[in-house]
Amino acid sequence: MSKTFEIVVPAVKTRERLDVFLTRHVENATRSKLQRAIEDGYVLVDGKPAKSSHRVSVGEVVLVTLPKSPAPSVEPEYIPLDIVYEDESLLVVNKPAGMVTHPAYGNYSGTLVNALMYYCGSKLSRAAPGADSAEFTRPGIVHRLDKDTSGLMVIAKDEFTHAALAKQFSERTIGREYWALVWGTLGSKKGMIEANLGRSHSDRKKVAVVAGGKHAVTEYEVLQSFRFLSLVRLKLRTGRTHQIRVHLCHIGHPVFGDSTYGGRRITGAVPSERSKVAKLREYVSNLLKLIDRQALHAKTIGFVHPATKQKMWFDSELPNDMQAVLKRLEE
Repeated sequence: MSKTFEIVVPAVKTRERLDVFLTRHVENATRSKLQRAIEDGYVLVDGKPAKSSHRVSVGEVVLVTLPKSPAPSVEPEYIPLDIVYEDESLLVVNKPAGMVTHPAYGNYSGTLVNALMYYCGSKLSRAAPGADSAEFTRPGIVHRLDKDTSGLMVIAKDEFTHAALAKQFSERTIGREYWALVWGTLGSKKGMIEANLGRSHSDRKKVAVVAGGKHAVTEYEVLQSFRFLSLVRLKLRTGRTHQIRVHLCHIGHPVFGDSTYGGRRITGAVPSERSKVAKLREYVSNLLKLIDRQALHAKTIGFVHPATKQKMWFDSELPNDMQAVLKRLEE
């Protein structure tokens, strides 16, 4: 099986090499892999084969066909888990920042799935009814969190539980709250961000607010305001990739520490005096040393238990790195 991508070269200041351009626009593909595909004739520019050194021009149509490699087998690994709740049907775990949810390109070990396979053995759902074969590399996984987002996740031990939980996620009846530290002071105590999301036209590895993208809505409430940062509670009305991070960046309040969406540089009002600017930069630099990822945590999760039909609700403490930043801000 192969994947095909069609990319129209956007307006750019400088003309890039074809292989460099594709590295930024094709997800999970290394430059060497793309160079081999170009050499083998799997990349066409305006319908014709091209070389890696070809300088792309605005408006050119690049067609890329990449054979899909079979996923390697997923092996159980002893990795300690923070288990919040467990019964015969499911688990609720507190995923740490830095852990990938399931095996994927470049991350076939050290994931939450590897840890779950060691802990649960065969007692994990293999796939929800109707799921494709890729789901067999994701046993138990009903939903995901970004690698550098910490927080609560529910894991299914059997197919019935998996399907019932997946339906609740699909129907948006799952209760989830995220807490985040964001740049700046938001204008209102409560609000809603509604902006369509899709893959960025300039970098396919990123998500952006785009015309014609998928409908996305995020609610927020300011819990605490500091001079340059705010602690906010967020609820998802939709569940798009990187939704919270992109929406907050879109309104000028990126998540603190988020290297992908502008969270590791000073955003918002800054002092006019040069000496105060220098002090602010030093202060922010010291804060960033306390957290090497986006300050975003899936704090609560609630759902109806598929077997007992009881409403369940779980809460978690903020992780140490976010607490350290908050403590410094409060001081």
